[in-house]
Amino acid sequence: MKASTHSHSPCKACAEGADLGFDFKMALQPIVNATDRSVFAHEALVRGPNNEPAGTVFASVNDRNLYHFDQLCRIRAIELAAALNLDTMVSVNFMPNAIYQPERCIQTTLEAAGRCNFPLDQIIFEITESEQVQDIQHLKRIAEYYREVGFTVAIDDFGAGYSGLNLLADVPADLLKLDMALIRDVDTDPTRQAIIYGVIDTATRLSMRVIAEGIETYAELSVLQEMGIELFQGYLFARPAFQSLPSVPDAAFEPPTA
Repeated sequence: MKASTHSHSPCKACAEGADLGFDFKMALQPIVNATDRSVFAHEALVRGPNNEPAGTVFASVNDRNLYHFDQLCRIRAIELAAALNLDTMVSVNFMPNAIYQPERCIQTTLEAAGRCNFPLDQIIFEITESEQVQDIQHLKRIAEYYREVGFTVAIDDFGAGYSGLNLLADVPADLLKLDMALIRDVDTDPTRQAIIYGVIDTATRLSMRVIAEGIETYAELSVLQEMGIELFQGYLFARPAFQSLPSVPDAAFEPPTA
């Protein structure tokens, strides 16, 4: 689906924006399908202008510039994906508390996709929130509208913070990303395995695909594959590549040699 025009116009805050007072760029990290060893998507991750960690950027985000920062993240992710001729999906984090009206706040995203000729059905929006969303119905409306437009919606960091069962119950989504805290040492932890089995079963019943993020060892990958997960993200496959496409070696999918 190509980007299309929409009847709604951007609100004043979206059209005029605000001076962030700082600069940032993007890095891309692949989400791979371990079954066929393909790249399913690339997540766009915030970095400083010289590849400084994301924390140095978020330290400058506040209530005054949050909205404009959220909008610029979307635009720069789409621009980078288009510039690199990305033929996979691109995954962009968004902050629900930075969205006032989904029909109007999406306009800069649609305009960026149209200008870059980047298909809307190649864009994933990951629901991420460091603070609890007070109005869950507002978040539900955002997710419903984004899917109506043609985007894919993912729930990020499931199993950590505020990304819990309430989001699964109330917010429609296509993808569910398991937080790395659930993944770490899963190959030797029966408790984590039992929890993940339950999440996979729930996601399957809700027609959602599961992504395991934070994969660092082949042992973690192997156990999760046996449990039925196909999509993975983590240092085992590739670290984020600054303003460029990372490569995924075939060796990442194979057991380490002695």
